[in-house]
Parts: sequence; structure tokens; C-alpha cells
Amino acid sequence: MGLGVRLLRIVYTMLMYAATPVILWRLMFRGIRSHAYFRRWMERFGFFPDPRLAPAIWIHAVSVGEFNAAIPLIERFLGDHPQRPVVITTITPTGSERVNKVYGARVFHVYLPYDLPGPIKRFLNRIRPQLVVVMETEIWPNLYLTLNARGIPVVIANGRLSERSVRGYGPALPLIRAALRACSWVAAQSQTDADRFLRLGADPSRLSVEGNIKFDLHVPAGLAEQGIAMRAQWGRSRPTWLAASTHEAEEAQVLEAHARALGRFPDALLLVAPRHPERFKAVYQLCKSYGFRTLQRSEDQLPDRTAQVFVIDTLGELLKFIASSDVAFVAGSLEPIGGHNVLEPAALGKPVIVGPHTFNFAEITELLIQEHAALRIRSGIELGGELIKLFANPARMAALGTAALATVARERGAVTRIYRRLSSLLPAAQTSTQAQVRPP
Repeated sequence: MGLGVRLLRIVYTMLMYAATPVILWRLMFRGIRSHAYFRRWMERFGFFPDPRLAPAIWIHAVSVGEFNAAIPLIERFLGDHPQRPVVITTITPTGSERVNKVYGARVFHVYLPYDLPGPIKRFLNRIRPQLVVVMETEIWPNLYLTLNARGIPVVIANGRLSERSVRGYGPALPLIRAALRACSWVAAQSQTDADRFLRLGADPSRLSVEGNIKFDLHVPAGLAEQGIAMRAQWGRSRPTWLAASTHEAEEAQVLEAHARALGRFPDALLLVAPRHPERFKAVYQLCKSYGFRTLQRSEDQLPDRTAQVFVIDTLGELLKFIASSDVAFVAGSLEPIGGHNVLEPAALGKPVIVGPHTFNFAEITELLIQEHAALRIRSGIELGGELIKLFANPARMAALGTAALATVARERGAVTRIYRRLSSLLPAAQTSTQAQVRPP
């Protein structure tokens, strides 16, 4: 690492320390809306009871989406390396809650420390990882360079980079290049992502395109049957659509699209799943303000035959509601948010609708559209019109769903390829202690 990069790292670290009060204020502000943000602050500075683990496999997933994508890898590590504890870090409370719900005491969960030398050293001294797997996009210079100095392999798995992210690194580019060069391997989702990693300075000899492990989504056995059984509660023949992971700027457009669909199909039902838990109550009230007969998961369990809108105000249940719907609109795409994961409805054989802004999942979305497995609309008005067309044409809905299933099946296999390479980076096994879990 040259003198210029060392100086840039010092400047970066000083800026991180200077920004710490702002970061804490942001945590406090978010805690007003979601009280979970008030808890376990000290973990973010590397302070937590030493779990006294043997050298561990550490997997970092920012939040729920990245953790869900990592589950197939985690399962393989737990099954093939029972002597090694698995540590999972997240940044958000929703990610923490999901980890604990899925794995409980089978893994040790803690929040990722801030990218500061002190917190990172404290964290590593307690966790003692033998291998670090970072899901998708997180590039933290101090963390990566410290791991490299300790001889600990770090891998970016299922790596993806948007063009906006590449541009955003700007003057920090030499430091980002040094961080990427500290990686033992970068497994990119696509050639486009690989090209962007190369532009940031990744070592070509340690970079490869392995596909997207989200195509290896595990669909629980009996989920389709569970969806059918749920529909008996509100009427199996009712046109039912899901708006998944909605954001505040989109929710009024979704409700207006539903109002338009009701004009043609008076018994249509909307299942709406807000992206952020702090918006659950607000979305429920918004639906009622439109005059819709609105029920919610936490109070009413399932829609009845008179419900027009049902708010999914719980976590970890989206798959079963996708299974119970006819059509899935994947939100975060009506506004320039970038869209969310379209593969969950596709893997369940559901027609997928997206808005114009899908840069977070650009290649996956375009693939589904090209394979006639997904539809793109330009506005909330078009969303309502497309719903009417689909509800009026069950054969077209079925064809879209069949194409979605076929596309996902064809693209599977990244998990096996990535896991094989990760296993080769692990040193010889040592005796381990039982993993522990921390509360969300």
C-alpha cells in the first residue's frame, strides 16, 4: 500500500470518527420510528461479551434481503463444517430479527461494527474468523485492510455494483481499489457487475462471474398448497394481487391502481407489504383513508371475504402471501429507489410486474422481461390497467408464471459454484465450541 493510499486511509478514518455523532443521531432518529434501533448500540463499536468461539466462519449480510440470499451458503457451512461456529452480522434490526428467527442458537449473531480501527479490532479479537464472506456490495476499507493484514481471507459473494455506486466512490477510489485488492476473491453476479468491479480496481485474477445465488432460492415444501389453503379464507376465485416491499412515495399509487382494478373487478383483493416496519401503521391508516375495507395481519390473521385491502404488518411471511396471490407487483420501482427482488414471485410461478426504476436488479429484471416472465409499467396508472388485463386473461397469467418458473430453474447453480471455492479457502478444521445467539 503506497504512501498516498495510507494518507487517504488516515483521512477516511478521521472523517469516519468525525461523522460518528451524526451516525448516532441518525440511529436515534430511526429509533423514534423503530424502537429496535435504540438497542445494542455498543455492538456497533465492537463491545459485546466474548462468545469464546473457536475460529469461525463469518458471513455479513446488510439486512433481510442479503441474509435471505445467503441462507443456502449458511446451510452448507452448517452441514459440512459442524465443528466451526458460524457468525452472522447485519446492520439493521429487521435483519437481526430475521437471523434469530431462522437460526436461533445455531449461529452467533451480532451487529457489524463501524468501519473504525478500534471497533474492528475488538470485533475480530472476539470472533477470530478464519473466513469472511461479505454478501453483495459492502466495501469497508478499514475492515478489508485489517483482515488482509491478519491474513484472513475475505470474499465478496454474489457481488453486484450499480453504476451509481461506482460513481459515488469518487475521490476515495484509490482507497477502494486497495480494499478490493485485499479480497481473496470477488464472485460477481454478472459480467456487467464484474466490469464495474474492475473499474474500481479489483484484481482480474481474483474476480469471476458466478451468477446470482438468488436464483437458488429455496422454496419450502408445501408452500403452494399453503397458499391455496389461505385463499379459502377470502375466496379462491377472487382476483388477488400483492404489492411487495412498498415505499412511502409509492403507496398512494398502489392504492389508486387497486381502485381502478376494483372498477372492473369489484371483488379484487390487494395484499400490501410495506418495506419498512415503521410504516406498518401509516400504511394501514392510508388504506382506510381511501375508503377501502382494510384488515391487517397482526390483528385479523387473514383477509375475509369482504376485505378489499390486507396489510401484511409482520416480517418473514412474504413468501406465503406471494404463494396465495395471482400477480405480484415488486415495489421500489415506481420511484427511483431501484426496485427489489423479483425472484421470489418468479420462483413461485407468479406473473411479475415492475415499474420503470429497477437498477438494483437490472439484469435479473431484464432477463425475466425478455423471457416473457415479467411486465414493466411506467406509472401507477399503467399498473391499474395492467392488472385489469391480467385478471381478464387467466391464460396469459398462467403463461407468464410458467415462463418465470422455467427461467429461474435454468439459472440455478451459483450456490454450488461459490460454496466450492469458499470451502477451498478454509484452513484445516479445529475443535469448536457451541455457537450462541444474541437477542434482536
